[in-house]
Amino acid sequence: MNILVLNGSPHENGNVGNAIKNLLLKYDSDENEIVYHNVHELNFDFCRGCMACRKSGTCVLKDDGAHKIAGEINWCDMLIVGTPVYWGNMSGKLKSLFDRLVGVLMTESSRGIPKPLQKGKKAIIITSCRTPFPFNCIFGQSAGAERALKEILNYSGFRIAQKIRLAGKK
Repeated sequence: MNILVLNGSPHENGNVGNAIKNLLLKYDSDENEIVYHNVHELNFDFCRGCMACRKSGTCVLKDDGAHKIAGEINWCDMLIVGTPVYWGNMSGKLKSLFDRLVGVLMTESSRGIPKPLQKGKKAIIITSCRTPFPFNCIFGQSAGAERALKEILNYSGFRIAQKIRLAGKK
């Protein structure tokens, strides 16, 4: 299985990074190929919202880190996405990357209805917040980031195989 990992935390060895590394132990075999990226180390421009990628499947901006990830999204069988929770959502750099990936994640019908391009693939979501359990659930801290990622991944055709919520992490 081809596994793509996107660590959306600026701290490679922080809570999200460590959770990803522990999860990857489960997939450590010759049958799996794993590609790991720290999103904060990628260089890419922000999406300009031109929507040309919805027709062509390719972003019109210069070739950069987002183009590389786009190719790997098409290559992977499973996507693992981890993010710290910032103001009830995913990290800004991770969100900016997903904005740039629209062309490989979905297209649209002639009536403007979104159509997934990654059907049949699995995804795992990992979130980490400082708010301790059960208050992270009561206040919805982790839920916002999880909901945003689920929306992106579900519209893209990914099936969420697992959600991991880390709470009370500093």
